[in-house]
Amino acid sequence: MTERTERTEPAGATEPAGATESAEATEPAGAGRARVAVLGTGVMGAPIARNLLRAGFDVTVWNRTRQKAEALAGQGARVAGTPAGAAAEAGFLITMLTDGDAVESAMTGADGALTALGPDAVWIQMSTVGVHATRRLAELAEGTAEFVDAPVSGSSEPAERGELLVLASGNPALRPRVRPVFDALGRRTLWLDRLGDGSRFKLVLNNWLAVLVEGMAETVSLTSVLGLEPGLVLGTLTESPLGSAYATAKGRAMVEHDFAPGFPLHHAGKDAALALAAADHRGLELPLTEALLKRWDEAIASGHAMDDVASAITAAGPSRP
Repeated sequence: MTERTERTEPAGATEPAGATESAEATEPAGAGRARVAVLGTGVMGAPIARNLLRAGFDVTVWNRTRQKAEALAGQGARVAGTPAGAAAEAGFLITMLTDGDAVESAMTGADGALTALGPDAVWIQMSTVGVHATRRLAELAEGTAEFVDAPVSGSSEPAERGELLVLASGNPALRPRVRPVFDALGRRTLWLDRLGDGSRFKLVLNNWLAVLVEGMAETVSLTSVLGLEPGLVLGTLTESPLGSAYATAKGRAMVEHDFAPGFPLHHAGKDAALALAAADHRGLELPLTEALLKRWDEAIASGHAMDDVASAITAAGPSRP
């Protein structure tokens, strides 16, 4: 069974269709809550920490590059020098790091967060790390902390607005405890049954994102080399059932060469590679994903690793007539 939990509405609002959790009154987000530790304050981790602060949570942050974490101090966050320092006395710990190895490194070792987490703490793993790494991390948590697999769908802009889609899986008994945290970060929480299904679903969604982006990159390039104005096809797609708001937004960024990072190409490529690995493990081929990754590797090698995923256009061909 899959549950959809919408963000708590103001008093008097009706429960959204499809929401299955009880609608009993809840105290304001953050009120009386234990401290939240956020490990990783990059493109996604920083807005997550800010939204928790706005919701009234007591937030401690850590980042491998301390300067990125220090930027949140002026907004009310405490800055820790080690993951263990951030985790001390935390009721919730969120990891939002690059990959499974980075998460494991932050959680283990002499200064790892697991050395300081209390037995009642909940580790909310929000990084996109793939199926096998999620299983490994869940095993690390056994006997030390409760573990919730909860990657998020959305880039930096919805993260700033607190409008992420949280893809959660784990012990159903933990859902009421983590709901105030998720409500501060997302517009909706989609609960899935098996531990790790959140990470599985994230790979599915991000594989679709990769295909959309590469399809738009090639479409914009084809429009240009045929001597047509790229804005014409983008405008037509916007008004057509063929259009996707996300794809056309990335198309505009491609035409304007606006690669300010919302979702860095390196991270998108990493996620697509995780989808390929998961599919291969099940005997499934993803030829489109495999082909686009070769193009994206070219764009990454030419200096676009931390540019937005729209910079995939640089390997697809010209974007202007």
